[in-house]
Amino acid sequence: MLRPLDPTSDRPVYRQIADRVREAIDTGDLTEGEQLPSERHLMDVYGAARGTIRQAIGQLRAGGLIEIEHGRGAFVRRRPPVRRLAHDRFARSHREAGRAAYLAEMEAEGRTPSVQVLKVGPEPATADIATRLGLRTKAKVLMRSRRYLADGNPMEIATSYVPWSIAGGTRMAEADTGPGGIYARLEEVGHRLGRLTEEVAARMPSPDEARALRLVAGIPVIQLVRTAYDTKGTPVEVCDTVMAADRYVLSYELSAS
Repeated sequence: MLRPLDPTSDRPVYRQIADRVREAIDTGDLTEGEQLPSERHLMDVYGAARGTIRQAIGQLRAGGLIEIEHGRGAFVRRRPPVRRLAHDRFARSHREAGRAAYLAEMEAEGRTPSVQVLKVGPEPATADIATRLGLRTKAKVLMRSRRYLADGNPMEIATSYVPWSIAGGTRMAEADTGPGGIYARLEEVGHRLGRLTEEVAARMPSPDEARALRLVAGIPVIQLVRTAYDTKGTPVEVCDTVMAADRYVLSYELSAS
């Protein structure tokens, strides 16, 4: 089940052991909910001290791959994917109830959501963002970068861009945008949302993304770029979201009429 260590590797032994357990999980040799081999078994297999084994287990736990049940041992964490319902998550009723889309979504899944605001402030728009917002390149936009978690585990990183002419001097430019999130604030300043478009692609994560999302080697990300338009057809926000591909199912409802 677990491959032997590489005697020529310069990686610390505990990291190599953690890598071997990750491989077993990735290949399905260790499945969700299955108990990991005991500390004694791992010590015998790898000829390692108990402290080294515990370092490896600690790394796996920090990476969100396993959970510890006191008195029972370590188990591969069950991670059912979140079903992201595109047709419902931006409903005005959520905003009017003071709930942003992600919070409403996770609460419906029975999970505890949290948001870490990474960076908020003005910056020049890239060529791509400027085109999507109908601005000139390097025009001033508000940039909001956040990391979203469920039950303490990172799920996605989202970066929103709003024309500074709309966001400057409003609560959108503060760390806490208030009840209902950024879309509620857009509507408060006169930009009633009319429609949203989404572009979805899959790719491998950058090293920074892999660290932020605690991704196991080989797990891709979903990149979803959403543009929000008001009822006059003016683009008012672009949101570039990077999602852990093993933690989401994207669900779309399309009209056939």
